[in-house]
Amino acid sequence: MEDYLPEDEPLLNARRRGEEIGAAPIGAAGGAALRFLATLIGARTVVEVGSGCGVSGIWLMRGMPKDAVLTSVDIDPEHQRIAKQAYVEAGLGSFRTRMISGPALDVLPRLTDGAYDMVFCDAQKREYPEYLADALRLLRPGGVVAFDNALWHDRVADSSRRDPDTEAIREVHRIVREDERLVPLLVPVGDGLLCAVKCE
Repeated sequence: MEDYLPEDEPLLNARRRGEEIGAAPIGAAGGAALRFLATLIGARTVVEVGSGCGVSGIWLMRGMPKDAVLTSVDIDPEHQRIAKQAYVEAGLGSFRTRMISGPALDVLPRLTDGAYDMVFCDAQKREYPEYLADALRLLRPGGVVAFDNALWHDRVADSSRRDPDTEAIREVHRIVREDERLVPLLVPVGDGLLCAVKCE
């Protein structure tokens, strides 16, 4: 499944640079799912929490219209520097991205309510429930929120795992399932992609 849509040179370079500094960008299949979702809903305004050193941004922007804007939030300036380099290599102009450096829980509250078509989260796992709360405020009706690492290396299904990251991912699963404003879907690609549509 990971090899169904092979990554091209800009994506492979971004992934290699990210892995060299200890980042773990979304896998190819998960990236392809993000592009599919962005295309499906005609996403013009997307927020990503965690830049993935450019990997997720390239996949997302390739699914967005050519004049659409990706807002990328990352606490690590080095990750953002690598992401910018990846966007240039992929032929994605700087006008298509807005890079914001800082902790997501400080940045997200400053973004405009209801102004976004999609929110993708791939940063601090223990903050996933808080990211979801922000995403619900930021998304327009019909918008999509997605979380990478929804299976968390098979730890989520292992009841003996009680570390804070695993528990937070379980909590976001529970909230997404039970919130009547959301239509949820767990996509078993890569390390799991939890998605939900915000209802009208």
